[in-house]
Amino acid sequence: MIRYFFLIPLLLSLLWLLYLKTNGWTIKQGYKGFVYIAVISAVIAAFYTAMMFITGR
Repeated sequence: MIRYFFLIPLLLSLLWLLYLKTNGWTIKQGYKGFVYIAVISAVIAAFYTAMMFITGR
């Protein structure tokens, strides 16, 4: 299941892009949202990586 976690940021970015286009905003105006998605995804990845090392799996 962990091998599919790369889909989380892709799906969130796609949803954010659709939201921006629906409301008539540009990608430049929504740049901060993409940064938030990247940071949250990195935190999730770091957490699961740490859990894998801690549990020895």
